Amino acid sequence: MKTQTLPGKIILGILALMLSFGSQAQVANQPSGKIKNIVLVHGAFLDGSGWEGVYQRLVEKGYHVSIVQHKLESLSADVAAVRNIIDQQDGPVVLVGHSYGGVVISEAGNDPKVSALVYIAAHAPDANEPRAALIKKYPSAYTSLIKGEDGYDYIDQAKFPADFAADLPPAKAAFMAASQVPTAEACLQATITSPAWKHKPVYYMVATADRIINPDLERFYAQRARAIKTIEIDGGSHAIYTSRPAEVSQLIEDAARSMK
Repeated sequence: MKTQTLPGKIILGILALMLSFGSQAQVANQPSGKIKNIVLVHGAFLDGSGWEGVYQRLVEKGYHVSIVQHKLESLSADVAAVRNIIDQQDGPVVLVGHSYGGVVISEAGNDPKVSALVYIAAHAPDANEPRAALIKKYPSAYTSLIKGEDGYDYIDQAKFPADFAADLPPAKAAFMAASQVPTAEACLQATITSPAWKHKPVYYMVATADRIINPDLERFYAQRARAIKTIEIDGGSHAIYTSRPAEVSQLIEDAARSMK
């Protein structure tokens, strides 16, 4: 029995059609803005794993996302770790910081590759400005900070969910409490020398139920930095970078798309 085969022209046509569909899918999955590189910087008492939801959403839309795992031992070392990741990018960068990560990006953001800064419930200090003075003016609501005798601070695990992550499921908040990274007091006391927010575009997210950083202090930071866009997330805890990944990733996209 003779086997029937498709003519060569038909096979070539099918292959061309398949390549065309693949090409269209690839184009559709590319960011529409000019910036494709996103660098995420975590805050104190945490590591980069909390960015997972934000990471997944941005990668699905075609962005190249890097997460810095700095050690929270000194501000200078943390800034150096961020600069190292920025150096690895092949083009302009949107630099994102949460909490203490905002201090880090305020210094590291002076890198010429950085086109925009996004602060997620984050500190945005001025040059040589002690954050303790700002916190005195805008007191925080938390009662859970424990200062270790070894110079490293951490959050009382029993109070962590209420003070740090009240809008996360209890099991998730408890896991974050158990897996927290003790942070050197030196990081929390350090000041920066040259704030990048003074000469680069800023986007800011305020967490209205934040107990770690007073939401009014967050609003002050956004206003002083002349943020292009400030959004407030009702009921957002300090762990907003984990609890509200859709809103956080959208603000980052807004920054990436607006840069030319």
